[in-house]
Amino acid sequence: NLHTQLEKIGSTPEVFYGSPEDIFKTLLEKYQIAKVFTNDDYEPYAIKRDKAIRALLKRRDATLEAYKDQVIFHKDEILKDDGKPFVVFTPYSRQWKNKLEDFFIKEYPVKKYFKNFFKQSPASIPTLQSMGFSSSDQHIPKRDIPEDVIKAYSATRDFPGLEGTTRMGIHLRFGTVSIRKLATEALALNKTYLNELIWRDFYHMILWHFPHVGEHKAFKPAYDTIPWRNNEDEFKKWCSGQTGYPIVDAGLRQLAATGFMHNRVRMVTASFLSKHLLIDWRWGEAYFAEKLLDFDLAANNGGWQWAVGSGNDAAPYFRIFNPYLQAKRFDKDNVYIKKWVPEFDSDQYAEPIVKHDFARKRCLEVFGKALNENR
Repeated sequence: NLHTQLEKIGSTPEVFYGSPEDIFKTLLEKYQIAKVFTNDDYEPYAIKRDKAIRALLKRRDATLEAYKDQVIFHKDEILKDDGKPFVVFTPYSRQWKNKLEDFFIKEYPVKKYFKNFFKQSPASIPTLQSMGFSSSDQHIPKRDIPEDVIKAYSATRDFPGLEGTTRMGIHLRFGTVSIRKLATEALALNKTYLNELIWRDFYHMILWHFPHVGEHKAFKPAYDTIPWRNNEDEFKKWCSGQTGYPIVDAGLRQLAATGFMHNRVRMVTASFLSKHLLIDWRWGEAYFAEKLLDFDLAANNGGWQWAVGSGNDAAPYFRIFNPYLQAKRFDKDNVYIKKWVPEFDSDQYAEPIVKHDFARKRCLEVFGKALNENR
């Protein structure tokens, strides 16, 4: 789409596949570059990459100019009165809302700069095959913002059997929908949905100020002392949706088939892995990263650490989701479960991998001992 749009104004994107440093060396030989403009990225890999490119450009008397784009507020824009970052969501969101004004969500006037685009004949885009990929038939949600879904979001968002979420996560992750546009819609249509966008900003801010969370460490260090069982057979059953807990299995099967899992079910499956099975949450975080089309390191890490209790403003370790009650409350007619686990009410369905009461008691003992000893 971008290629087609640029062709209409006599320009073209030049697309390269390879390591950033190698490609920028090639570009520096081909063009006389004074400045490179990019958007900030807060992930550990991206920070290292940008540092290397900045150093490479500096040796050629060029600079790297980075700007905010993928969040409404970033880095040091929302801080406590003492200049330190927030670690609790509610006061962060309060200041976020107080600071918000039209300037932060207005549309960028890109069209007036079209005349400045570099003019050249259309360049070819590398094929999937040339990059070692093949096409997939997995469904990609549309880029159109579903206003009706946002309007009803407060009432429908927790029910996985309904089309009650926007599926905009993938477009925020790849930048194909502007966060400013989505925040504008949320302000007009549904404050609960706006709150979810603020959570996204919050987790990106946390990743920036506390980069250890993106390097496989708990935000709260005591949680790194928990003695995980890490039973590989049980992990495989969790991944394949064969735990014997219908809502957990439905979520994992939906993820494997579609690259998406409903957010309520993400919380239930994450809690089940870390608390019922005592399997290191980082195993689950990595599995989600592999499967999710909307994978975003800050949000994925933040969600997993929230579920296990190790993160910001997280559910306490003694809050353990009961998958049966979650299904009864949010999928009472088994619409979601029947779709993904059609055999759940038959002899063919797997026996529960662990009894809930036993798992809850075990979790409280193991977590409690580790955390009390390492406060």
